[in-house]
Amino acid sequence: DSLIRLFSRCGHVQSVDVCDKPGPGEKKDKLTSKFFEHKTLKGFQVAYVVFRKPAALQAAKALSQQGPLLISTESHPVKTGISKWIASYEASIVDPKELKAEVDAYMQDYDKKMAEEEAKAAKEEGVPDEEGWVKVTRKGRKPGLPRTEAANLRVLEKEKQKRARKELLNFYAWQHRETKREHIAQLRKKFEEDKQRIALMRAQRKFRPY
Repeated sequence: DSLIRLFSRCGHVQSVDVCDKPGPGEKKDKLTSKFFEHKTLKGFQVAYVVFRKPAALQAAKALSQQGPLLISTESHPVKTGISKWIASYEASIVDPKELKAEVDAYMQDYDKKMAEEEAKAAKEEGVPDEEGWVKVTRKGRKPGLPRTEAANLRVLEKEKQKRARKELLNFYAWQHRETKREHIAQLRKKFEEDKQRIALMRAQRKFRPY
């Protein structure tokens, strides 16, 4: 508001965009939400002032010769210090009715958009395009599961059966590992016994003259 007031002396100000840093880019859309899209920029900022007529730009360039421009004046003071903190706190208090009205309006627009998309998808279902391709939507052969209690119970039962089958397979795998481990232990025991038997036989065949 202060920038619009300062540069209005040069001509009609069409818009003022405040950014956190300079650079090229597309103009951002105007914020449509008072509660969910509000962003406060901190630190140094860059402002892009757009005039309706090009002649106003030349007049704005000549303002540097007239001395500094004062944003805060007695007739148009800018709140600072405790006054600014009080104003920020008051602005942070949300009006429930206003918030509800904005949410309801957003949901109405969303429902309308989804209905239009579903109608468009139903219209294009099974219709080939210019190249002969047929668009497959989520309402094809396998539509989504109905959100009913019976459907939820069926899904839970399938998950339970799948979990039980997995646990049984894990038990069989564990049992197979235990059997294999016991077989290896028996082979090692037999190998040690064979070594002792061979050593005993060699000792018995040793020549003893006395």
